[in-house]
Amino acid sequence: MSKVKYYYDSETLSYRKIERKKGRRLGFITLFLLASFFFAAFFFIAIINIPSIETPKEKRMARELNNAELQLQILNKDLDELMIIQDEVAERDNNIYRIYFEATPIPEEQRKAGFGGVNRYNNLEGYDNSTSIIDAHKKLDILTKQIVVQSKSLDEIAQLAEAKEALLQAIPAIQPVTNEDLTRMASGFGYRTDPFTKARKKHWGMDFTAPRGTPIYASGDGKVTRADNNASGYGNHIRIDHGFGYESLYAHLYKYKVRRGQRVQRGDLIGFVGSTGRSEAPHLHYEVFKDGERINPINFYYGNLSPDEFALLLEASKKENQSLD
Repeated sequence: MSKVKYYYDSETLSYRKIERKKGRRLGFITLFLLASFFFAAFFFIAIINIPSIETPKEKRMARELNNAELQLQILNKDLDELMIIQDEVAERDNNIYRIYFEATPIPEEQRKAGFGGVNRYNNLEGYDNSTSIIDAHKKLDILTKQIVVQSKSLDEIAQLAEAKEALLQAIPAIQPVTNEDLTRMASGFGYRTDPFTKARKKHWGMDFTAPRGTPIYASGDGKVTRADNNASGYGNHIRIDHGFGYESLYAHLYKYKVRRGQRVQRGDLIGFVGSTGRSEAPHLHYEVFKDGERINPINFYYGNLSPDEFALLLEASKKENQSLD
């Protein structure tokens, strides 16, 4: 309850009540409201223009955020460099490795196929660094897929390399009688004079003249399929299955050094020169088969002959002389 104020009237010698004027009261209220508004506006302007005061925790979080942004930039740069390296590996894979091992190059669209369907990165949207984060995830996903494709390709190349190595070891690539033990190359592949009928007929192998008992060596890795004298004309002979469609035959032997079913390696001693079967003199009759067809053995002596030795052997093999079997 507001206090009632009085004043002393000297004329009437009595106290009179002081009456407040409504207009004056309204003015005071208006003045107070205006003063409050201007003070609030001044305070608001002052607050927004005064630099914010960071707490130690806020400073630490700001540093961590800046560092995270820097690391994200570095990550994107590293991913770009890794993608360049992966492209170079893919190019070598297609243009060197796969061609060398006769494998079909992997198409570019298969190596760099994208990811279809729904947005895979919608959970990364809505942040200050969403663009950089999404870019990094996209690059990482693409790189991961390319590495998987490349890894499968290299697995295939490794298998082809193993098969290639086995093939190179299996091909009958050396002369079965060494030059030191060889008297001469008596007859080559082709039409020759038969020593018994004197008729011109196809000679399906090469005859190497050497003394009886001269060592004979396997011309390639393989498995002995025959070591007997049950084939007409060949006498004591050996057959080796080298795999990959290759076979070799060694005929007119004095004796064997292997048995049927035995595995041999190129250069292993398998028998000795003789003159058994349909033979005119001690020699080795040597044949090579590919997919069941007889082929000229002269094409396979790259394993133990020098270029000059091979040239001399080639020249001798072309002479249409008399064979020894």
